[in-house]
Amino acid sequence: MKSNKVGLTNADKLFFFFNDLILLLALLVVLYPIVYIFSASFSDRLAVVSGKVFLWPVDFSFEGYTAIFKDARIIPAYGNTVFYTVVGTTINVVLTIMAAYPLSRKTMVGRNLIMYLFAFTMIFHGGLIPNYLLIKSLGMIDTRWALLLPGALAVWNMIIARTFFQTTISHELFEAASMDGCSHIRFLWSIVLPLSKAIIAVMVLFYGVSHWNAYFNAFIYLKNKDLFPLQLVLRDILIQNEVDPSTITDPESMTKKQGLADLLKYSIIIVASLPVWIVYPFVQKHFVKGVMIGSIKG
Repeated sequence: MKSNKVGLTNADKLFFFFNDLILLLALLVVLYPIVYIFSASFSDRLAVVSGKVFLWPVDFSFEGYTAIFKDARIIPAYGNTVFYTVVGTTINVVLTIMAAYPLSRKTMVGRNLIMYLFAFTMIFHGGLIPNYLLIKSLGMIDTRWALLLPGALAVWNMIIARTFFQTTISHELFEAASMDGCSHIRFLWSIVLPLSKAIIAVMVLFYGVSHWNAYFNAFIYLKNKDLFPLQLVLRDILIQNEVDPSTITDPESMTKKQGLADLLKYSIIIVASLPVWIVYPFVQKHFVKGVMIGSIKG
């Protein structure tokens, strides 16, 4: 019995060959820095300073990670970042859903005007100095609220959530529930949220990664180092090349200090990125559905 499978033409084979080659090169360009940082973090500090690390760890060592836990700034900063990420993401998701659901209902009066006002903020904003003056006048300078409230709602994420509710949660479903005495709040809690796990997962990842990697607001609004997030400490290590003196047994040895500083850079990058790498595979499957919302009609 003959197969009905259509073979590829020479032009198709050539296209796929160059397409795969370009994608492979792009993968190597993106992957190599990650592999290098990972290998350098497990290498001896002298090997890192002398440039002997290329692909695999040289003179395998945990010295960088040991130095991290000896640095008095790292653990508190790690705890601060976890707090900002968990609390900030919770605030973001709650406010986004509270704004997106009403705006997804066609019966809401004035929703087009409200959406226009939301969209207006995506194009026009006051700028850094007015934002700083606003935060200062609200008494949030040098407080945790300065990192949680100013970006409490991302309009783009709200639009994605609103589109999801419009295309997934039909008005007829609410009418059927309202006939049984279901209010909007009960409908949102009992029906909409259980059916919206995909978009909630996407929002949690978007907001969570944003909070985990954020440092600029902390750099502008915080003076108390006890409130610094991990990324701000990482910035000090990467740019200012600061090392806790307690991690150096011989302060007069500048070579050792420089080697430990370089080694600590790579180790702290791995430590700071590891939680995101762990969480990402669990929500990756929701990415396509979340990003493609509203792109297909009918």
